[in-house]
Amino acid sequence: MNAVDTALTGKSAPRLVSGNNACALGAIAAGCRFFAGYPITPSSEIAERLARRLPEVGGVFVQMEDEIASMAAVIGASMGGVKAMTATSGPGFSLKQENLGYAAGAEIPCVIVNVMRGGPSTGMPTRPSQADLMQARWGSHGDYPIIVLTPGSVREIFDETIRAFDLAESCRSPVVLLYDQVLAQLSETVALDGARSGVGVVRKWASGPRSEYRPYAADASGIPAMSRPGAGYRTHTTGLTHGEDGFPTQNPEAVTRNLSRLFSKLERNRSAIDSSATLHCNDADVVIVALGITARAASRAVELCRAQGVRAGLFRPITLWPFPEQALRAAAATARAVLVPEMNAGQLCLEVERVLAGTRVEGLHRFNGEPIVPVEIAARAAALAGE
Repeated sequence: MNAVDTALTGKSAPRLVSGNNACALGAIAAGCRFFAGYPITPSSEIAERLARRLPEVGGVFVQMEDEIASMAAVIGASMGGVKAMTATSGPGFSLKQENLGYAAGAEIPCVIVNVMRGGPSTGMPTRPSQADLMQARWGSHGDYPIIVLTPGSVREIFDETIRAFDLAESCRSPVVLLYDQVLAQLSETVALDGARSGVGVVRKWASGPRSEYRPYAADASGIPAMSRPGAGYRTHTTGLTHGEDGFPTQNPEAVTRNLSRLFSKLERNRSAIDSSATLHCNDADVVIVALGITARAASRAVELCRAQGVRAGLFRPITLWPFPEQALRAAAATARAVLVPEMNAGQLCLEVERVLAGTRVEGLHRFNGEPIVPVEIAARAAALAGE
């Protein structure tokens, strides 16, 4: 049993693991066997770890010439039947967007990790940020659905990496794993007891008569079966709008029918996609909405508020897109105000305002590369509760 097997079968003692290391271990546990990437701070440890570990489990690591090619290689590997992944940070994520849109439109499963750092442009490579939230949802052109997961701890990075692959395969969709530089390079004692080591979710492969196969025809789930390479099912994959046969079309009825299915397939599977966490929201006068390392600070802020008699609660989206609207409305049902601390100029705040129209929503924004600390969040929440 090698080091990877020991770590993933839960037969090793709890050990100190960084967020990026947990991501790499989670990818292997999920069955990822191909990684293509280009080094970029603060995500490079993922590539470094997988460069050593993937060959141990029969996988392939390729350092590509740039971020665009990395995304293209991941798409090609996935179309070849392999669970595939890439990792980057803000500037590289920008370069991946065209191919990410292609993967969404052609419905090609893959996982993209974006470790957020200060921006815009090359910004602050070693400082945290949470300013890629809207880019993760709307970064490519046109309308398309996408899944984005935002873990809040080292262990959760491991778990959500596994879930990212499961959702990519089951929903035939690119999945973005989005977390900030602090979590990426934070080390925590993690026990991987019971962690999965194996194939995981297997995508829906074509079956039945080859002559009747249409690569974009779907059942009630809205998710079409893919053609396994070498199985004899003819397929055509294009970035152009296409019909059920996969070939380009601009016929308005066909375009409307197939894009409507594409737009709705994630909504049809929200029970498997949506995930969030709450803390003391049942009686909260002020609900704090936060993610990533800011949610860690907000959790402590809730404790500080409660100790002072201020009824504060925390809502943390784990699935960011599609946004967990029903869960947020339930968490804030009795709140007089909602506070949204985030390391950007107000991206999450805009979404919370949309979902909670009519509720007072205030933002606490920072974009100078310094995390927001618990006492700041607690002070603002207490002030809102007293107004």
